[in-house]
Amino acid sequence: MPHFAPVRVRGGRQQLNRLVRHRRRAVAAGLAVTAAALVAAGPHAGAGGQDAQRARGHPVTEPVRKRHGAELVAAPVRIADAAAVRLLRPGDRVDVVAAGDGGAGEASVVARGARVTKVPEPADGGSADGGSADGALVVVSVPRATAHRLVGAGALSRLAVTLC
Repeated sequence: MPHFAPVRVRGGRQQLNRLVRHRRRAVAAGLAVTAAALVAAGPHAGAGGQDAQRARGHPVTEPVRKRHGAELVAAPVRIADAAAVRLLRPGDRVDVVAAGDGGAGEASVVARGARVTKVPEPADGGSADGGSADGALVVVSVPRATAHRLVGAGALSRLAVTLC
């Protein structure tokens, strides 16, 4: 058998040397390919809400159900003692108490820990001492079911507030 010279692949060593010299380009290209692969494999905004919730770091396996009864609504409440309403500021927590007309009936708490959202100025300006015969209006933030109880209690009895 005749003697053959060794086979050499041309350019292989040169390409490796060029790649080593241009490391920044190689690293940038690798990062770009990795980023594109992560974007393609990750959750999409339009795809199922459960996967999107999990992707944002929520550790729960099942989504937390939203309670419809717990959503807060703004409920206007007419308080019998207008001078007590002057003490209230937005952000205060109050208990709304319903008492019978003559005061002889039993008092019951209609709303506990309601947050005062607004204390409107009286439309007629009230009397000289700041009070009004009809009381004063306060807007509180309560769950929807509690707002219904407040409306019923306001129609049947006088309402008062206690600061929490």
